[in-house]
Amino acid sequence: MTATDAQLQPRKKGLTRRQKRSLSRGVQYVVFVAVVIAFALSADWGRLKNQFAQADIADQMFPDVITLALKNTVLYTLSGFVVGLVLGMVIALMRLSSVGPYRWFAGVYIEIFRGLPALLIFIFIGVAVPLAFPGTEIIGGTYGKVALALGLVAAAYMAETIRAGIQAVPKGQLEAARSLGFSPARAMVSIVIPQAFRIILPPLTNELVLLFKDSSLVLFLGVTLEERELSKYGRDLASTTANSTPILVAGLCYLLVTIPLGFVVRRMEAKAQEAVK
Repeated sequence: MTATDAQLQPRKKGLTRRQKRSLSRGVQYVVFVAVVIAFALSADWGRLKNQFAQADIADQMFPDVITLALKNTVLYTLSGFVVGLVLGMVIALMRLSSVGPYRWFAGVYIEIFRGLPALLIFIFIGVAVPLAFPGTEIIGGTYGKVALALGLVAAAYMAETIRAGIQAVPKGQLEAARSLGFSPARAMVSIVIPQAFRIILPPLTNELVLLFKDSSLVLFLGVTLEERELSKYGRDLASTTANSTPILVAGLCYLLVTIPLGFVVRRMEAKAQEAVK
């Protein structure tokens, strides 16, 4: 065969990049579906239903699981979020301060409370504070203790988020406010901080979701029947009925709040990205 004949022969075409990607994606889908089917066929759904999906036990939980447990969980979360937001703002401004001791205190606070597990903070509030200050009662009783414990933990994370938001505001905004006669404090409060909060609103909402789940640690403070939140309520009924259905119902109640909040966060992030573009 001459070189001319070889050139005249049609070349064997391989798969294009797009075809290879489509083939790879198809293989992944097949593997995923096969794993799901294998898992579904191997599970003992009858035993799972008996242990986690007893309709009569679930019916006994209503309406208390909503009017009592979910209500307390929301109250604990919101109170902790408010305390954390206020304290976090103060710590963030201290972190940005030109005064050295303020920056050092804020830095130490953030490192300590971000490093300690939330469980230890709850134990500290419930045990160490009464021992250190005998006869002293935290305002609000259990609700006040939970707000303080959640707030101390959340403030460390919120402070860094707020600091990053403030630093993300263009310096020209502050300089323009100063040129108009604003004092540094007034320019920060009226011009910089409102713009910073528009930037950090999605991560702050994520922090609210985390606090909603951390509220389950309230049991370490010792609560009455009327002060139980979702996790404590579900565990108590699970022990009483010797069945895990209450735990599943409590988990679904968490999802009733966290899933819509997650959707809101994604929408806010998408709008923020559109605004930047």
